[in-house]
Amino acid sequence: MQTIWKGKKISAMLGVLPEKEVYFDDEVGNYSFPEKQTLRLKRVMGYEKHRISRETSSAADFAVFGVRHMLKEGWILREEIGALVVVTLSPDYFVPHISNIVQGELGLLEDTLCVDMSQGCCGFLFGLMEAFMLLEHLRDKKVVLVNVDILSHKVSHRDRNDYPLIGDAATVTIIENSSDQSEIYFEMHMDGTGREALKIPAGAFRMPSTADTGIMKDIGDGNFRSLDNMHMDGSAVFNFVQTKVPPLIQSVFKNTGYSVDDIDYFLFHQPNKFMLQKLAEKIGIPFEKLPMNLVENYGNPSGASIPLVTVHNLREQLKEKSYRCCLSAFGSGLAWGAMTMELGKLQNCEMIVSEL
Repeated sequence: MQTIWKGKKISAMLGVLPEKEVYFDDEVGNYSFPEKQTLRLKRVMGYEKHRISRETSSAADFAVFGVRHMLKEGWILREEIGALVVVTLSPDYFVPHISNIVQGELGLLEDTLCVDMSQGCCGFLFGLMEAFMLLEHLRDKKVVLVNVDILSHKVSHRDRNDYPLIGDAATVTIIENSSDQSEIYFEMHMDGTGREALKIPAGAFRMPSTADTGIMKDIGDGNFRSLDNMHMDGSAVFNFVQTKVPPLIQSVFKNTGYSVDDIDYFLFHQPNKFMLQKLAEKIGIPFEKLPMNLVENYGNPSGASIPLVTVHNLREQLKEKSYRCCLSAFGSGLAWGAMTMELGKLQNCEMIVSEL
């Protein structure tokens, strides 16, 4: 898919973090590997610490907390919200949807469209696409986009391949129509034949969770997890990213006329520092243009990674100035996509910590 939008802008971004901060060094004893070997992994992958939500907290709790903060601080009025879009792999329930929970908890108007989308790594790009399409029909109203995941609840603490990189977080983004006619270019690709690379086998209708699916087992490489746990095939995902993303970015350059020099920041999904460094080298992106510090500070928050790395690194600059940015995400699905847009002159841009 390739398309172009005009007259759309991001006007505010909020990052919401859980207060619990866990250091990699404190978790070394969880894994059945020599400590020296595990600490070497820390240096290579860029692990340092990650944010983990309480076991009693849900994705809807984070969504309500973030949108309530925006309303309380006057970032947006209830009557200005035309649609609420929630993108997550961590639903509270099969039914009701998180967007309906947020609408009910915060007293949003009855003509507010409530949409939930099930997307992972590319969740922010899919959420923006949905917001841009909705804005074609919302006149002067705005879209509130929530990206939230608490996937630490679904990853085994004894799995050194997956647990150190995972992080819980939410982001809330306000998108609106604008008289600015700058083009937003968007390109997305999917390959369902690689879907097994990121998977939670049990818990839905194909394989409901049972006592048996919750049994922890050594899966053959010293990592322990159950069928209820999420797993990423690291080698498969690494090869996928290194193979598919560079041609994607070259396609973006070809279709927009931009080059690496024309882009101020490359705001990419954050799997780990090692993967991003190799990707930057392959594309020819200077490291200073591609922030790679999310996993070492917060962990990988799935679809919230692009807005979270943006707020973490650029929140002060984005209030004062606009930048030409290339957003790109890649992962579960498998899916990979990119978007170029002017980002900046934001009315609000903030990071907050919740007690969730």
